[in-house]
Formats: sequence, C-alpha cells, structure tokens
Amino acid sequence: MACGVLQIAGLLLGGVGMVGTLAATAMPQWRVSAHVDGNIVVFEAVWEGLWMDCVSQLGIRLQCKFYDSALALPPPLEAFRALMVSAVGTSVLAFLMAIAGVQYTQRSKEGPPAVSTFILAAGLAFLLAGSLVLIPVSWTGGGVVRDFYDPRVPAPLKRELGAALYVGWGSAALLLAAGAMYCRF
Repeated sequence: MACGVLQIAGLLLGGVGMVGTLAATAMPQWRVSAHVDGNIVVFEAVWEGLWMDCVSQLGIRLQCKFYDSALALPPPLEAFRALMVSAVGTSVLAFLMAIAGVQYTQRSKEGPPAVSTFILAAGLAFLLAGSLVLIPVSWTGGGVVRDFYDPRVPAPLKRELGAALYVGWGSAALLLAAGAMYCRF
C-alpha cells in the first residue's frame, strides 16, 4: 500500500515538475530589468528569455520579438536552450515511463523485479531532467546576481532574477524529488 502511495506521489511531483520545466523554457522572464538609482518613474520593463525579448510599456502594452538568428546568439544562450529542451524531452519521457510503471505495478502481482525496471528508469530520467533544468537556471541566476553588483555594468543594463528562474528552480526540485522517490524502489 505504501509503495503505491509513493509511486502516485512521485508521479504527481514529476508531472508538476514536467509542466514547470516546459513553462520555464517558454517564459520570457529569465532576466528582467532592474530599477536602480532611485528612479521611481518607470515607463518600461525589459524581459529577456531563451527565445525572445519583450518590452512592457506602462504595464499596458507588451511587445515581444523572437531572436532573429540562432547562429547569432551568444554560446551560453545556445547551450541553455539545448539543455532546457533536453530537460523537457527527458521529463516527458520520465513521466511516460512512470505512468507505465505505476500501471504495471497495479495490474501485476509478480514481484519487484518486473516492477523495478520501469520505476527505476523513470527515477533516473527524472533525476537527469532535474539536473538538466538546474544547470542553466542556476548559471543564469548567478550571472544576473554577479552583473547586478558589478560597478562596471551601467544601471540601465542591470537585470534582476525573473519569474522563469524561480519556476525553473521549483521544477528542478520537484523533478529531483520524484526521481529520488522512484530510485528508492
């Protein structure tokens, strides 16, 4: 009974982590403009993401523009894109393996060897997906913090941590927790 509850809990955590990974990959708020130097009147906010830049004017009008060329992007951004797309694919695959493992466990009473293959594979895939999410999200967060406190970076170019980073950290935690639950079996 407890085994089935842990499998369902892992499936739910992994599913929410998978959706969060997809959301963090698509969101344009990886880096958002910082309002420093006591400027109270702010007319526009700038969002920078993996796929596009957006400018919000007075919170009313939002204009987004996809990056023109994948070859013109800086190498770290290309790597972050690849890692996040790989994380989405791996988390979807892990979720499907977890579903198969839970269904096979519910229908079969043969014993642990038949069950552990799907469950263990899903657990390892969830752990891999969580690690793939954690790398670009943490790297971007570290770069934003480093640039924010760097006195050589002009105030208009300073950025803050965006909502996509927090979604990514939460998703990575959920995926790692699901992977740990499934690797326990």
